[in-house]
Amino acid sequence: MQALAKTVAAPGLELIDAPVPEIGPDDVLIRINRTGICGTDIHIWNWDDWASKTVPVPLITGHEFAGEIVDLGRNVTGYQIGQRCSGEGHLIGHQSRQSRAGKFHLDPETRGIGVNEQGAFAQYLRLPAFNVVPLPDEISDDIGAILDPLGNAVHTALSFDLVGEDVLITGAGPIGIMAAAVARHVGARHVVITDVNQERLDLAARVADVVPVNVAEQNLADVAARLRIRQGFDVGLEMSGNQIAFDQMVESLVMGGRIALLGIPPGKSPVDWSRIVFKALTIKGVYGREIFETWYKMIAMLENGLDISGVITHRFAATDYRAAFEVMKSGQSGKVVLDWTG
Repeated sequence: MQALAKTVAAPGLELIDAPVPEIGPDDVLIRINRTGICGTDIHIWNWDDWASKTVPVPLITGHEFAGEIVDLGRNVTGYQIGQRCSGEGHLIGHQSRQSRAGKFHLDPETRGIGVNEQGAFAQYLRLPAFNVVPLPDEISDDIGAILDPLGNAVHTALSFDLVGEDVLITGAGPIGIMAAAVARHVGARHVVITDVNQERLDLAARVADVVPVNVAEQNLADVAARLRIRQGFDVGLEMSGNQIAFDQMVESLVMGGRIALLGIPPGKSPVDWSRIVFKALTIKGVYGREIFETWYKMIAMLENGLDISGVITHRFAATDYRAAFEVMKSGQSGKVVLDWTG
């Protein structure tokens, strides 16, 4: 099979010929139709400090995918050959207290496909049957390939009750934009999304019913006043990993406000904890998806009218992966999807 792999400890990926994975008794073999390029994949491509300390070489990368089952391990039940699916890319252990309590997303033994284990940038993927998520007919392969990041957006957005609330989202990357769409879908009153990238703010406005704010050119307090948000935003969803954005969020929230924190600032960042304490803010760190509650909720929302299709701005054949990664790295795109069927 063809696959995209990190073959040397240096920037870039290479399209290689690799053996089709052999599955175990509890695995399925998935023929990959589409994959999404993630920010994590950009870190791996760039071979930054995190990637060089985390990713073994050689490794087939990629963890956002949609495809169909073509083989079943002898112990696998409940699935059929030809069944369309996506899947949870976090491979959990079964011995920790968290895992044994059913809190799979908190398992400290978690390993990621395409990060620690062989990944989905390939024509075939071996995956534990436990991790398979069937795709309804209403969900296309393109959308199925971005359910992983949509799950991050859903997990973050649903961390707190949003019905009737005013929501501030910092960071108009694809996950921030999808979180904005989710917030509106579940009943938030006003959703404001901030960034300094005007192209992505324009994309946010096309995808979701939100108020985009370029904080390099607009005053966020003036926008809030225009929306009659008098005491501050009720909920903040931090998606940027930018210290200035986080500080602005803290200042913009109401007393007793709540922040769901998905963005990861590089290195250590100074935080004025007195502002957080004196405003009685609640901060929740968000990692990945709740396995599998988030998957059920986001599929239900997609079946019930949530439309995030506009967040996909570019599609490439897998063999054109270099151009696809350049577009993704440019910051002038939404989600980029690779087609493995050609």
